[in-house]
Parts: sequence; C-alpha cells; structure tokens
Amino acid sequence: MLRIVISFVVAFAAAALGGKGLIPLLRRMKAGQSIKEIGPTWHMSKQGTPTMGGLMFIIGSAAAVLLLGWPDFAAGRFGGGFVLLFALVFGVIGYIDDYVKVKKHQNTGLTAPQKFLLQLAAAIVFTVLMRNHHYLTPDLYIPFVNVTLSLPWPVYMVFVMVGTVNAVNITDGIDGLATGVTMPVMLFFTAVACFWGQLELGIFSAGLFGGLCGFLIYNFHPAKVFMGDTGSLFLGGAVCGLAFALDIPLVLILVGIIYILETLSDILQVGYFKLTHGKRIFRMAPLHHHLELGGWSEVKLFCVFSGVTLLACVLAFLGVMGR
Repeated sequence: MLRIVISFVVAFAAAALGGKGLIPLLRRMKAGQSIKEIGPTWHMSKQGTPTMGGLMFIIGSAAAVLLLGWPDFAAGRFGGGFVLLFALVFGVIGYIDDYVKVKKHQNTGLTAPQKFLLQLAAAIVFTVLMRNHHYLTPDLYIPFVNVTLSLPWPVYMVFVMVGTVNAVNITDGIDGLATGVTMPVMLFFTAVACFWGQLELGIFSAGLFGGLCGFLIYNFHPAKVFMGDTGSLFLGGAVCGLAFALDIPLVLILVGIIYILETLSDILQVGYFKLTHGKRIFRMAPLHHHLELGGWSEVKLFCVFSGVTLLACVLAFLGVMGR
C-alpha cells in the first residue's frame, strides 16, 4: 500500500511542478488550441489556449510506474507496464493529431480513417499481448451476479477498446471535464487492484490519479492549458486498458457512464439530423454543450458529471467485490 501512496505523490508532484515549465514552453511553440466555430460562441475566447497539456499527467504516471514498478517487473508481473505502454501508444496517436492541428492552425488533424486504423492496430496488439501473458481470458465476467460468458475475445475486446478511447476524447470538451470524470475512475481501479492484490496495476492507476490531480491545477475553469488529444486518447487507453487487465470490461458501462452518454448524444444528434434533414434532438452535441446552452456553467458541469461518475464507481466496486 505504501507504493500506491508514493505513486500518487510522485505523479502529482511531476504534473504539478512540470506544468510550470510546460505551459510557457507550449506558448513559445505556439501550440494553441483552435476552437471550432460550430461550438458555443463564448468558447471562442479560449482560442490560443495551449494544448497538449496531457503530457503533464502522462509523464507523471509514467514516472510513477518506472520508479515504483521494478519489484513487480522483476517478479514477472508486467500488467502495469503493459497498460502504460498501451495508453502511451494512444497518447502518441493523439500527439500526432494535435501536432497536425497546431501546424495547420485549425481544429482538424488526422482524418477519421487514419485515427481509426491506428487505434485498431494498437488495440489488436494489446489484446494479443495481454492474452499471451494470461491477463485476459475468453470469459466475460458479469458484475453483481458473478456469472461468466464465453465470447470470441478478439472481436468484442478490440472494438470496445477503440470505442472507449474515442468516448473519452468526446468528453474532453470543456475546462476540466475529462479530467474530473476520469479521476474517480482511476480511484475505482486503484481500489479494485488493491482489493485483489494486483498492485502492479494499482501503481499505474494511482499514479494517473495523482497526475490528473496535478494537471487539474491548470485545467480547472478557467483553464490555463488543455490536455488535447494527446491527453484524452491516453486517458481512454488507460481506462479501457485497466478494465481489461483486471478482466472486468463490463464495469466500463458503470464507471464510464458519462463517456457513454456523451458519445450517445453525439451519435443520436448526427443520426437524427440526417434522417430528418436538419432537425435536432439536442441544442448542441455532445451532451455537455446541450447543457451549456441550457444555462449550466462549466464548473457546474464539472461537479455534476464528476459526482455522477463517483457514485457510479462506488456502485461498480460493490458489483465486483464478490468475485
């Protein structure tokens, strides 16, 4: 347990202190966010805010795993390292996307097919790697009822991973939202890892929780820096990587309830718009923009969405305790 606490402290310090140097560096690099004109008009004031700030919690969580994971690596337990590597691959995809946006000075980077193929390849490699090291089984565990179903593991796992990563990316739309929603998710995975004695995974999740706490100092409204796709895709990789490494992917329905609602609102809006030739279900998609246009402040959205996720994580923990 001491290593879990130290992991949090190391990552928090790395992110909080690293931000003091990274934000001025991003400004000098002119790595400013380009705001979409189709978004809420008041978001245009955020134009030029440094992006790629997700590097703070990426560096923090990586430092925690590399400094505190050696006893596990020496004993042949590589789960934390595998999940970190998986998340890093998605972070690199996000970094490329952010870099292209900064160079073009617009809010479009890699094309959707390019991102999908890169993410699909990363998910396939991770699935095979974790399966070969016995972290994954072909059995799908159902929380609360302690029942398992045998499924063709390569199929559903790969597409759930890609879907989760992009759902986290969609949630990153206002100051601190993806950060605040993912913090209780990392607490949940830390609690489960400790409860089941899989500390190599707990070190990573605790480190990422600490890194997010440090990043929130700069990302809370009004944000001094955005995480960018660099950070949101890394977070998506971390969330689904931990769920699969702990062999409890169905908990994503609970702990990722906000990610799911945000994504569904986007899908429903686009589908309904096309079917009705211009009509809309929501004022604006995804869900956080709909609520913004209904008068919700960014701080209220942060508090409510994070609170809902925290309650869902408590429920999810109760659901897997009996395994």
